[in-house]
Amino acid sequence: MEEKKKYNFLMPLLLAFVLVIGMQLGFKLRDTTLNKRSLGDKGTFGKLDEIMNLINIKYVDDVDAKDVLDKALDKFLVDLDPHSFYIPESDLKGVKESLEGKFEGIGIEFYIVKDTIVVVTPISGGPSEALGILSGDKIITINDTLVAGKSITNNDVVKKLRGDKGTKVKVGIYRKGTKELVEYKVTRDKIPLFSVDVGYMVDTATGYIKINRFAENTYDEFRVQMNKLREAGMKKLIVDVRQNPGGYLNAATLIADEFIDEEKLLVYTEGKAYKRNDYNAKNAGQFETGNLVILIDEGSASASEILAGAIQDWDRGVVVGRRSFGKGLVQEQYELNDGSALRLTVARYYTPSGRSIQKPYDDGSDAYNNEVYDRFESGELTTDKQLQKADTTNKFFTADKRVVYGGGGIGPDVFVAVDTSYNLSYFFQVRSFIPEFMYNYYSENQGLFTQYKESQYFRDNFNVTDALYNKFLAYAYKEGLRKDEKALQPVASKIKTVMKAYLAKQMWKDDGFYPVMNTIDEAFLKAYEVVQNPNEYLKKPMSAKK
Repeated sequence: MEEKKKYNFLMPLLLAFVLVIGMQLGFKLRDTTLNKRSLGDKGTFGKLDEIMNLINIKYVDDVDAKDVLDKALDKFLVDLDPHSFYIPESDLKGVKESLEGKFEGIGIEFYIVKDTIVVVTPISGGPSEALGILSGDKIITINDTLVAGKSITNNDVVKKLRGDKGTKVKVGIYRKGTKELVEYKVTRDKIPLFSVDVGYMVDTATGYIKINRFAENTYDEFRVQMNKLREAGMKKLIVDVRQNPGGYLNAATLIADEFIDEEKLLVYTEGKAYKRNDYNAKNAGQFETGNLVILIDEGSASASEILAGAIQDWDRGVVVGRRSFGKGLVQEQYELNDGSALRLTVARYYTPSGRSIQKPYDDGSDAYNNEVYDRFESGELTTDKQLQKADTTNKFFTADKRVVYGGGGIGPDVFVAVDTSYNLSYFFQVRSFIPEFMYNYYSENQGLFTQYKESQYFRDNFNVTDALYNKFLAYAYKEGLRKDEKALQPVASKIKTVMKAYLAKQMWKDDGFYPVMNTIDEAFLKAYEVVQNPNEYLKKPMSAKK
């Protein structure tokens, strides 16, 4: 029971992850308007029309027929499999944006601080940057309507500030040192969404790249980071796809091709209406021989698993972390006549050894989505004893004859447990107060940081003082944090590091944030140890890894 309580705080995160899975997983989005006759006979559609007409004419209350049909489609599709779903017209644009790697808007990153929209940074190359909107600006009005102090939400901000390219929105901004609002009329434009968070040198020979999803522009972003790291002397590489829900299969195979030589098989797909389609390495990759580690966890799905599976099956590198999500179904997206869309499972994909990593979904979508949570309950995330519990009889072999398993995600070669040596729930409660506090502290004390010209110098030389730490605690307690000295003591140094990371984020965005955060990340630290001599970990059978 105690273990269950310990992980209850993660449930909202897991539910959010499931929503992301539902919105983003797929491998290619085919913009095809379907001929209705191809989907069924006249009798089937006639029956549906008859039912909808009866509801419109005879039902006791007025109803929105379109809403009724949308809900019926959702229920019908979820009974097929967990990843086929209907996308209403109102949601389709947002779904496309996340995978196309761009949206249309004014181009800012923002926080909401005490019911006020605060600009964290204008996005490079966007219209807000061009007009001179600055970090720290507070948006008080939008189109002459007061938005500050109105309990505005992130979704409200997105709805008000995003819009079609070429349209205009007026924002009234309070800037420190000005007596009156500064007004900007911003012409919305296409704004890039980056799928590669960061690439940096951990030491003089080891590089690190974090990919948050596999979108249309991911491969190009990845190559930019690879070129930068190679020029800096990279000989070893860690690729982090933790909490990456997937996306385009093509993006994953292009990246895998950078690591795997000759014309080796990377993945293949096959379904009832689709003959087997092999995806092979084609090009001379940038990193076919250097030391390589792929970082995964229970949030790594779909295209992330394709990349990890190819690397593992060819013994090209070491997979470190925890068992991946287990999503091995392939979707195509079809646009319907009314502007909505259907994302339909059309095939399964298989890793080079022939394994399908799709976890079972026979017990329904609720059980399927809760399976990740069940791993906390069973203790899988704190011990590797149940690592391959999904299907231990479904054995396959890597190129060097190491045993791997199908039917339940990619099992890591080197397991990294969740650290339960401290109160995780309380740590995350404390951490939730850090971003806003550090944002305000930096905004009021920017002059203290002018000596830090480079993020690496900041990482190596700046430390959060006890005075600043205590000031933060006083703020957090005032804002509602429950005092618990016993729980606080073992995580004090971690909290200071997170504070430092958010300071670095103010100055260098993710290029500053991740190099600091990774210094307390157990999985990253293990990956760094492994990448120094990966062959040592590839000689042993997977079951022997600790």
